[in-house]
Amino acid sequence: MASAPQQQSQLPLFYNALEPLSSEAHANYRARAMDSAPFLINQHTIPITVDEFTLAQRFMPIVFTAGDDAIPIALMGLNEGVNVFIGEDGKLLENNFYVPAYVRRYPYMLARLRPDAQELSLCFDPTSDALGNFDEGEPLFADGQPTELVKNVLAFNESFEQAGARTNQFMGELREMGLLMEGEVSIQPEGAEQPFVYRGFQMVNEEKLADLRGDQLRKIHKNGMLPLLYAHLFSLPLMRDIFARQVQLGKMPVPELTL
Repeated sequence: MASAPQQQSQLPLFYNALEPLSSEAHANYRARAMDSAPFLINQHTIPITVDEFTLAQRFMPIVFTAGDDAIPIALMGLNEGVNVFIGEDGKLLENNFYVPAYVRRYPYMLARLRPDAQELSLCFDPTSDALGNFDEGEPLFADGQPTELVKNVLAFNESFEQAGARTNQFMGELREMGLLMEGEVSIQPEGAEQPFVYRGFQMVNEEKLADLRGDQLRKIHKNGMLPLLYAHLFSLPLMRDIFARQVQLGKMPVPELTL
């Protein structure tokens, strides 16, 4: 039997509750395709993994959160509550866009059912409209066994967890080498009296990166970190594109802001 859903205060972004997927409790559940993501409408930052840097950097700036436990995030807007890639109906405004894996895994995720549990279990958000005892959609179980859909979902979530572990290792290396610094971007729109300044994030110190020599340089070249660092740096000019999109959408920010 499925245990009681976990409460919201314990859960990551987007998840309102969490319930383990069970062949008994959810024997008649189906998954239906969703063409919109209402939970993204007002979300301007999305966690991403290092596996996604080279894809995401074509569409969104990649920066790092503030603090000692920084994680990489993709910016879908520069201001809180603004997402320039999602319409008011929760649908993408353009088809040629990379949707981060963190978004694509919802409403599923792997989680420990108890704090002392060693294994992760496939869970889902029971408040999502994607899963339920519907007449339409793909079944999750057949004859008490997971269908191919569930097997694919499980494989995707396992890959996501593995990418998360690689991301944690990457961030540990960044901190060890002292390559992160406080970020600041100043954008001066035409006709504005003062620039719009964005702070509250971290970025790679390009000067320190260029000064790396010997063992450190060989290390980041050999372990694959170097192209990831440059993918991050190459994505930063997109912050101005995001700003321009906000202007076009009539969602002008207020000067002196943090991400």
